[in-house]
Amino acid sequence: MNNESRGESVSLLAIWRRTDEPGHDVVQLKQTDLGWLLNGAAVYLSDAGPARLDYTVQLAEDWTTKSGSVHGFIGSQSVDLTIIRNETGIRNESGIRNESGWTVNGQRQPAVQSMVDLDYGFTPATNLQQIRRMNLKVGDKADFPVAWLVAGASSLVVLPQTYHRVSETEYIYEAPTVPYRATLLIPEAGFAEDYPDGWVFETGNAGRAL
Repeated sequence: MNNESRGESVSLLAIWRRTDEPGHDVVQLKQTDLGWLLNGAAVYLSDAGPARLDYTVQLAEDWTTKSGSVHGFIGSQSVDLTIIRNETGIRNESGIRNESGWTVNGQRQPAVQSMVDLDYGFTPATNLQQIRRMNLKVGDKADFPVAWLVAGASSLVVLPQTYHRVSETEYIYEAPTVPYRATLLIPEAGFAEDYPDGWVFETGNAGRAL
């Protein structure tokens, strides 16, 4: 009996090794009643010392972000973040519903008000939903800004990005404010297999799309 006949969702799995410093990242993507769930962990050596960050991103069926979480430590700093994207508005203490937006641990994030995608700066996993949502054809190029969380930060900032799909599996990726520019190797599933000066895929089933 296979997983599908038991009613269990099929998942994608990936493990990356960091190439800029010691570390690994592991992630699972699975389908849920709400859409899709990314569930992973990054373990690496940061400037502040050893770090472990357990993370999730809950995605809608169209791959837009609904929520996220990051828990763990970076050196001596504890990390405990709950990130919510509210499409219908935010209710304040007076019970008045305001315009839609993002919160981190209940604190509004006006800088990323118009963003619909969450990206974590400490893992390659969160490029997946961007690739899936853009669905670029070979030759297409798109600006794709996201709400970005840097490791150790407690607020979101806008990260301008550009993706240019130059072949079935290659994307020229640029984030000018980092700055970073490289050709990413990304198969059909959406998990990067080669992320220059960052991560390299080690094992999993990242080449097979759900």
